Amino acid sequence: MHADIQTKLKDILADDRGKRALHAAVPQLRDAPIDDIALDLTIGAILHYANLAESDVADFFASIAEIDVPGPPDEPDIEPDPAYEGAEVPLSSARLRAPAETPQHGTFEIVIDGPSHGNPFVDVDLWADFHSDSGLDVRVGGFYDGSGRYVIRFLPSETGTWEYRIGSTARSMDDLAGTVEVVPSARKGPVHVDGAHFRYADGSPFTPFGTTVYAWTHQDAERETATLETLRATSFNKVRMCVFPKHYDFNHEDPPRMPFEELPDGGWDTTRFQVEFFQHLEERIKDLGDLGIQADVILFHPYDRWGFQEMSAAADDRYVRYVVRRLSGLPNVWWSLANEYDFMWAKRVADWERIGRLVAREDPVHHPLSIHNGPQIYDFDSSWITHCSLQKTDATSPIGRIDGWRARWAKPIVIDESGYEGDIVAEWGSLSAEEVVRRFWQGTVRGVYLTHGETYLNAESKLWWAAGGELVGGSPSRLAFLAELVGQSPSGRWEPLPGYSHIKGAGVPGEYEVHYFDDFQPRDFAVAWPEGSRAQVDLIDPWEMTITPVEGVFEGPFTVEVPGSAGRALRIRRLPSVSAPSAEQ
Repeated sequence: MHADIQTKLKDILADDRGKRALHAAVPQLRDAPIDDIALDLTIGAILHYANLAESDVADFFASIAEIDVPGPPDEPDIEPDPAYEGAEVPLSSARLRAPAETPQHGTFEIVIDGPSHGNPFVDVDLWADFHSDSGLDVRVGGFYDGSGRYVIRFLPSETGTWEYRIGSTARSMDDLAGTVEVVPSARKGPVHVDGAHFRYADGSPFTPFGTTVYAWTHQDAERETATLETLRATSFNKVRMCVFPKHYDFNHEDPPRMPFEELPDGGWDTTRFQVEFFQHLEERIKDLGDLGIQADVILFHPYDRWGFQEMSAAADDRYVRYVVRRLSGLPNVWWSLANEYDFMWAKRVADWERIGRLVAREDPVHHPLSIHNGPQIYDFDSSWITHCSLQKTDATSPIGRIDGWRARWAKPIVIDESGYEGDIVAEWGSLSAEEVVRRFWQGTVRGVYLTHGETYLNAESKLWWAAGGELVGGSPSRLAFLAELVGQSPSGRWEPLPGYSHIKGAGVPGEYEVHYFDDFQPRDFAVAWPEGSRAQVDLIDPWEMTITPVEGVFEGPFTVEVPGSAGRALRIRRLPSVSAPSAEQ
């Protein structure tokens, strides 16, 4: 294939014409040391961060258009074996185990003791068709869990009696059947999109206040336990985390478990999953669920020395199908196809579209599903995408682009990378706590959601954003304060308020409004409160986490004095109406 925007930097430098063209376009690369991570990045990403003019980028790609470079690996799909078990094996003879009763929105698990010869990961397909007494039909894919154990996980959305029947290419498991009684429970259920926001299946609002701990499930048990204890003490309710191990700055150790069986030559048998790896992953996701935290599961990422980012399309699909079938029956799962999708040379947009449709097809719960960008923001119009997961594309704050994003896609906006609190040399990981808190406030009053990360150096070189452990920064407690204020809204969320210009406000108009002054410092502020409606006004300091009542009761519309307002917010809450006294009184 010919070189293009997705070609690896390594492959450009391996060709003399490519090297000359690159050094002409980006002279600073001529003598600069380039590490292995950068060599595997796409040339499109390299050029983006070089800040070249569009004409120079076009000239570069024209100069390399005839260079031959290696293409992505290819292998045929492996279809399940219809003759995996012969006619001598009795139909439906395997042992099925499942509870007779399960709670609504709780994981109902069917376990079948089945065959283990050959390679059941690829030789056997398994599914269950569920039918409720209200007429709802749901198909759920199953997976092989090793040692002759097969599992189907179902997350029932409604109460009542559900019948189920097993289908399989293995005769001993085909046509098994049963029923389960789904009983009412107080569980909120999985999160779904609700307009520009999110809600639980029970209808209550879900407001993401997330954090980033990419490789926390690839650490030792002590650190993983410490991470959970740290999260328990915070208000964070979503964690961005990778399935595959991560090789990047501050995270170079070999992980304790790998997702595939290792081959004698050091490669990976992508047809055989290491079930211990996935059992550990799902147990940690369940641990997050016990804390009320959603797991934003990242299926692919480019920071990889093991070759997982450049598997064949067949291997990608096999892996994705296995992960989704294992995890979709857990209520607290979100899907992110990729972290920085455009840094991965082996996948084009058509590949991401195929994978996105596969996830949507294999996930009967329809958990939130998105894809995260590097320099090139993905087109979130695709029907399989439920919300927009975004990273800022340059060294500036992304806040100025929010209104355009909301109008462009009319889907929930989650800025999963707006910069991290920390002190590493990279601009994205050296924001002050004050700036992180400011960006959260800026985004929240504009009706979008942000995700936290922390990158403070320490003696162990184990940073929260990668390995978890303990949080030491100043922003988490202030973000918890903001989350509490959002939760106090009658709707449980903040919707941007119309009619205001540079000073942004959000909440429920005429009921519960918060106006954030940011860098502006007006002496007084005019509030378009409903005429005759009474209100209580508070001055909020987001950093000091204080709420100071403004003296008096206000009646709309009104103007309130706010000296020293920069960096603060004004909260206005409707007071009950006062009835006029009757003639008898």
